[in-house]
Amino acid sequence: MFGFLKKGLKKTIDNIKNVSPQKKKVATPEEIEEILIEADVEYDIVEQIVSSLPSKVNRTVLKNDLLYLFTPPKLEQNEAKPFVELILGVNGAGKTTTIAKLAHLYKKENKKVLLGAADTFRAAAIDQLKKWAEIVDVPIVYTKQGHDPSAVAYDTIESAKARSVDNVLIDTAGRLHTQNNLAQELQKIVRVSSKAMEGAPHRKILIIDGTQGNSAINQAASFNEIVGVDGIIVTKLDGTAKGGAIISISNRLKLPILYVGVGESMEDLIPFNPNEYVDTILDAIFVKE
Repeated sequence: MFGFLKKGLKKTIDNIKNVSPQKKKVATPEEIEEILIEADVEYDIVEQIVSSLPSKVNRTVLKNDLLYLFTPPKLEQNEAKPFVELILGVNGAGKTTTIAKLAHLYKKENKKVLLGAADTFRAAAIDQLKKWAEIVDVPIVYTKQGHDPSAVAYDTIESAKARSVDNVLIDTAGRLHTQNNLAQELQKIVRVSSKAMEGAPHRKILIIDGTQGNSAINQAASFNEIVGVDGIIVTKLDGTAKGGAIISISNRLKLPILYVGVGESMEDLIPFNPNEYVDTILDAIFVKE
């Protein structure tokens, strides 16, 4: 996984090297400040980190401070079957592709997967998810454009129960988060899902486009306010030099980063490990001790 993450953070690491070409045994707080800002860590968080640093900063000190900023995922295991996940996010964030990658990941774990096309706002969204279902070779529940998305969610969960499915992934509309009708639609999907199965959806995952950097924070906060997000997947990490924004996103929203997308292939969705992430960043700054 470490190699995959290094690949995903290549542009961010290159940016750090532009600021700090020579690796160090120790660095000054001012050097750390410049490096973190260049990696697109939010300024307020950078100031918070720097204010607590000693005059000579080594790798261990900075690593501890950075790890402290991450929100860990919940440790308790949900044994619900089917385990229903609602996938949220604006258009263009990579939502549909990420659903396909998650389905592929679950299939590799020998789990039965079912998709639900509850983004009925756009015919293209339904067609795209159907195409991915065929590629990954998993069944899908869908209807025509304009139909009630909450009804699709209900039918998907009912079908999953009848088929003894392990994991359900339900796509949702990605219209702008400022629109009231989207908020009402998502809230209805959550309510109706719980009628189909108590406790569903068991996890609400927000997909964030990594190329947006810190500008995605307000967008994410809006979704969290609407339905209560349980975790985040950051996509397109390999296409941005703003990899430091992951720190800001997790810290500001108090939500765990579950996976990161580091490429276009099915294998390029990897579980996020804060320790590996921080080590990858620090490898660009410090000589290994």
